Amino acid sequence: QVHLVESGGGLVQAGGSLRLSCVASGSIISINSMGWYRQAPGKQRELVAVITSGGSTNYADSVKGRFTISRDNAKNTAYLQMNSLKPEDTAVYYCNSDQIRTKLSGWLANVWGQGTQVTVSS
Repeated sequence: QVHLVESGGGLVQAGGSLRLSCVASGSIISINSMGWYRQAPGKQRELVAVITSGGSTNYADSVKGRFTISRDNAKNTAYLQMNSLKPEDTAVYYCNSDQIRTKLSGWLANVWGQGTQVTVSS
């Protein structure tokens, strides 16, 4: 069994910062890409940022220059540093991996965490 667990969400004023963490646990051999998605009330889930196992990154236009994704492969952890937060960044933030190789179950595809709430007040 593999789990992705997010932490670091909370309430922050506009202009503030938060750092989200996503820890993958279980019988993991390797993790391909890790990404952060978000879903605001009444809206579809959208990609925020993604990082490959090699460290290549991609960002949604709305967060470029404000958010930074990183990962620590040794700790099976991804991070999302969010600066200059805006009220429109308010959403549930989800961690995702497109592929995780495990000792017991082989390759798992499209693994999601349970989400962490980020609320930005104006």
